[in-house]
Amino acid sequence: MNILLQAGGPMGSSLIFMVAIIAIFYFFMIRPQQKKQKQIQKAREAMQIGDRVITSGGIHGRIREIHDAYFILEVSRDVTIKVDKASVFASATDVGN
Repeated sequence: MNILLQAGGPMGSSLIFMVAIIAIFYFFMIRPQQKKQKQIQKAREAMQIGDRVITSGGIHGRIREIHDAYFILEVSRDVTIKVDKASVFASATDVGN
């Protein structure tokens, strides 16, 4: 009887340890990243024509047109580029420019 109890003990503690590790990863890594992504998405949805933005590639510009999946940015006088919405990550006013 003693042998059966000892054999089940380490297996039960291993399972508890694995659950604890998964919970730690969720609360310290996955959950904060999801919250950050939601904030970035809200900021992109709130952008309007005329806002100054920076793309993930470092291009500074002003929004001229807003479409479902992309922005038209004016990077210089009469120079516009089409940029995917996912690449716009910050407002130039938030950075200090």
